[in-house]
Amino acid sequence: MTDTRRRVKVYTLNEDRQWDDRGTGHVSSGYVERLRGTSLLVRAESDGSLLLESKINPNTAYQKQQDTLIVWCEAENYDLALSFQEKAGCDEIWEKICQVQGKDPSVEITQDVVEESEDERFDDMSSPGLELPPCELSRLEDLAELVASSLPSPLRREKLALAVENDNYIRKLLELFRVCEDLENREGLHHLYEIIKGIFLLNRTALFEVMFSDECIMDVIGCLEFDPALPQPRPHREFLTKTARFKEVIPISDPELRQKIHQTYRVQYIQDMVLPTPSVFEENMLSTLHSFIFFNKVEIVGMLQDDEKFLTDLFAQLTDEATDDDKRHELVNFLKEFCAFSQTLQPQNRDAFFKTLSNMGILPALEVILVSGMDDVQVRGAATDIFSYLVEYNPSMVREFVMQESQQNDDDILLINLIIEHMICDTDPELGGAVQLMGLLRTLVDPENMLATANKTEKTEFLSFFYKHCMHVLSAPLLANTTEDKPSKDDFQTSQLLALILELLTFCVEHHTYHIKNYIINKDILRRVLVLTASQHAFLALCALRFMRRIIGLKDEFYNRYIMRNFLFEPVVKAFLNNGSRYNLMNSAIIEMFEYVRGEDIKSLTAHIVENYWKALEDVSYVQTFKGLKLRYEQQRERQDNPKLDSMRSILRNHRFRRDARTLEDEEEMWFNTDEDDLEEAEAVVPPSDKMKPEQDLMEPISKFMERKKGNTNSQFDITQLCPCLSVLFVDVLVQGGLVGLVDYPDDDDEEDEEDEDGDSKEDALPPSKKSKVSS
Repeated sequence: MTDTRRRVKVYTLNEDRQWDDRGTGHVSSGYVERLRGTSLLVRAESDGSLLLESKINPNTAYQKQQDTLIVWCEAENYDLALSFQEKAGCDEIWEKICQVQGKDPSVEITQDVVEESEDERFDDMSSPGLELPPCELSRLEDLAELVASSLPSPLRREKLALAVENDNYIRKLLELFRVCEDLENREGLHHLYEIIKGIFLLNRTALFEVMFSDECIMDVIGCLEFDPALPQPRPHREFLTKTARFKEVIPISDPELRQKIHQTYRVQYIQDMVLPTPSVFEENMLSTLHSFIFFNKVEIVGMLQDDEKFLTDLFAQLTDEATDDDKRHELVNFLKEFCAFSQTLQPQNRDAFFKTLSNMGILPALEVILVSGMDDVQVRGAATDIFSYLVEYNPSMVREFVMQESQQNDDDILLINLIIEHMICDTDPELGGAVQLMGLLRTLVDPENMLATANKTEKTEFLSFFYKHCMHVLSAPLLANTTEDKPSKDDFQTSQLLALILELLTFCVEHHTYHIKNYIINKDILRRVLVLTASQHAFLALCALRFMRRIIGLKDEFYNRYIMRNFLFEPVVKAFLNNGSRYNLMNSAIIEMFEYVRGEDIKSLTAHIVENYWKALEDVSYVQTFKGLKLRYEQQRERQDNPKLDSMRSILRNHRFRRDARTLEDEEEMWFNTDEDDLEEAEAVVPPSDKMKPEQDLMEPISKFMERKKGNTNSQFDITQLCPCLSVLFVDVLVQGGLVGLVDYPDDDDEEDEEDEDGDSKEDALPPSKKSKVSS
């Protein structure tokens, strides 16, 4: 059987002044040759690896706390702690530390934490101890001054703490407090406030154990009610005894656990509510109080987690249909507090905690809570908090559960659908709970935190499940509110809810692929969403525009054909015209959408917009976006009217006729280095090809183009005047390829003749010519 006396947990203090659990193991002490001294060794109980190897330095300050803790500072800003399972093991290691440092094991701290100045050290060493004045009403002022003067010096703080501890001074002070309160001696009560506050700042575990005992803690809180800076005392004891009631929803058979829960709640109350906000100097002097609360919470969670009967009874009553509403309300609140306590645990302990709850059936219990407590605001809030703890801990665990239950239950009672209904039915005017739940749903459908293994892909399985069983529940409010040209309900709360739904749908468009695409096209979701551009609430109209903008940003021809086939730019143009000349977010968002289409040269959408909505937009002149769209459209039509030039350009793009970029640069540089006389004498750069066409046939397309250009510009145009090196390239292409095709449109894209991924050309994606209602 393993010796539990030496079983310990190793903790380190992080930058946030929180203790991090480094593992559980068994501690021993012995001489380590490498460190040249007696050292503490902790080996992990799981695999025997070395968790801690720390030399016991003669000058290191070790502190013993709560009979089972040893705390010390290994280096600057690196605190360590050993938490023993049994007091006997802690005493053995403490004796070994004191033996190495030559200290009496009865002390609770072996060294001074901070070095004193030579004068202070000489003065303090010359006096063997600190003598406290008698605990009398007439000497309270002297005692308060003594405490205040001792706090700046670590050595004097240590002596004061020893004097208070050895003389049983705290209990005497509390007796004096009761006398002062009976006599309504306000001056004495103010002195006692300063004294007790100073004792807290002594940062001494032994003193805390006395002050936080059942018989003393309420009097300690009473002393702290009489702050001299306040005109009236604060009724902390009244709150703790009358308002705050301990409800034992499941009987706790262990009296030690019950006492620990009471003590932790009261000490936490003292830290958060009773003690004044500490200064930077005082914050460091309360580290022992923080540690006291932290280790108490760890111990409480561990004791409850190990009590299988307690957890079994808890979940049995939660899921029992016979449990009345008041009882279930108390059980849910307890479970919420239990999960909140677990947040103080370190990652490995938190994993074990949630695995235990999962094995006990917390997710099925959560379903019962949501179904039975749908009308209770507090139960819904507690259920939301519990669900958030589970999703934040392990979203894959939640996904696996809901996919498994879908094989047995109807869609209406699936956990994720209950969460969505809970979000939709939020009665809070600001939809605080709905916002929180929407964030959790977003986490669940986020592919970034989904697992992929050799046997299965969580992303594929869960998204297929979600779009089949849950998406219709999520989009139901949207579809119900957009049956006409305007939203059927346009109040603020409904608009907020629809904005949340649109936010999640927009996230799906960005991160999901064919699932959301199929859903949008088959259910005609975009057309329904654009109804919301007529909302009186600008934020909702902007959400609808953002949704469409994300779809256009994908540059997916399936989406583009869907938009053109249903003339879905029409509500956008209407919203733009109805906005008038106002310069606001609506105006900017719509113009940016059209500018994106023009800048990215999305040809199918460009043609659709110009052919159907140009008359409505041609008068907009304060931006060049719409004129730029028209220019794009005309250039595209011009290329369609001249297929010979277009085909020659396509051949030029073929790699067989392309010149190496470095060769072109070298030739251009050679041209600039060539004298004009030499250039005039040269008749050809490259010898003519035998396969050249007659010159007249070759130049005919170019001549026609020149005539058209002259007719448009009324100016002379010589292609060889564009750039001297351009003529070189022109002759080179003429000879090598037997083709003339140098004339280009600057706005063209190399993708103009490529087919869509489904085999259809972009021209085939255009709908029949149809005049828009707006353009007419």
